[in-house]
Amino acid sequence: MYSIKRHIEAIVEQRAKNSKAIMLTGPRQVGKSTLFKHLFGTVNQVTFDDDLLLAQAEDDMNLFLLNNPCPLMIDEIQKCPAIFNKLKITLDNTDTYGNFYLTGSQKLQLMEGVSESLAGRVSVVELEGLSLREIYTVPFTKHFIPTENYLKEREGAIRNYREKLWETIHRGSYPELYSNTDKEWVDFYQSYVKTYLERDVNKLIKAKNHLTFVKFLTCVAARTGQVVNYSNISSEIGVSEVTVKDWISILEKSGLIYILKPYTSSALSRAIKTPKIYFRDTGLCCYLTRWLTPDTLKNGAMAGAMFETFVINEILKSYSNEGLEYDFNVFYYNGKDKKKRKENGEEIEVDGEIDLILQEDGILYPIEIKMSATPKADMASEFDVLDGIPDKKRGMGTIICLYDRKMYLRENLVALPLEYI
Repeated sequence: MYSIKRHIEAIVEQRAKNSKAIMLTGPRQVGKSTLFKHLFGTVNQVTFDDDLLLAQAEDDMNLFLLNNPCPLMIDEIQKCPAIFNKLKITLDNTDTYGNFYLTGSQKLQLMEGVSESLAGRVSVVELEGLSLREIYTVPFTKHFIPTENYLKEREGAIRNYREKLWETIHRGSYPELYSNTDKEWVDFYQSYVKTYLERDVNKLIKAKNHLTFVKFLTCVAARTGQVVNYSNISSEIGVSEVTVKDWISILEKSGLIYILKPYTSSALSRAIKTPKIYFRDTGLCCYLTRWLTPDTLKNGAMAGAMFETFVINEILKSYSNEGLEYDFNVFYYNGKDKKKRKENGEEIEVDGEIDLILQEDGILYPIEIKMSATPKADMASEFDVLDGIPDKKRGMGTIICLYDRKMYLRENLVALPLEYI
């Protein structure tokens, strides 16, 4: 059933018209095959979840393509790496567009195959879970960047997210949980872990046993929003640091986590160069860390980290849903020096950190993410560290928070409700 319009639809249709092949990547269950079937339902369709078809493709690719002629949709193509070279030959011998519609859930194997065989021959589009804009049918598709022009345009399509915010954070972004409202949250994620993560991801990770794999997933989920500490994870689950790095890389390339890189510059000599880790779906993260209701999450120890994770993901989705790459546009900053700040009347020491930095057209936009309804200018005390970077300008600073309206705290600093993403 196709019930929620995806903002990436127009991009996918345009790319398909102008490419010999198009590939839709993303984690399991985000709606890749559903979207393709909705847009291109008349083409031939096969899936490599079918062992018989997979075996035929591996044994005799020519026979497989004879039985399944173009235009052809192939689901879970990463299960048959041998197909990429044959696709290359097929595409090199045709001038026709729209030959293959490919989906895959494991970027690791998928992108290796593309880079070796299909570079320049296939258009790759990333599909993520549902965004707030999609859930609330907001007709606005530009990526988040806190310029005056963006804010003016965005104000014309505001919806109130806050009323059910924690229910949405807890539910997560998998389309089935919204198209089938009778679906039990625990049942969905229990099945997701057993059916997809333990079968597909653990096949790549090759953990020595089921318990080690689940412990690793839970360990990473509990650290969402934190600087990656490989040694700490290694000690907790009893495997080497090298193994932890390999496993985290597999989670990233499977679309389950995002590694946010630190912003580096010769002018930032005190910057920590270790990345941060974010789970891509807050519902899955809640399930793995056993926050079983929205209320316990909202009032629990991980509320701030989960809110930050949710906001980061919403910003990333605004880029990918516009068909934009964002890996070289989003960063964070963490200095080695502690900063003093007043909170609830008391002076406390905090890390000199900027939660997110967006880079566009030579301008750096610093962003703080606060689970607060009372934003203050001193929450942005670290933003001026960006002023000393050569060849870069500092743009509008932003505090994304739970205040109910836009409010300028300084001429170059604005507090924004979540609704402005």
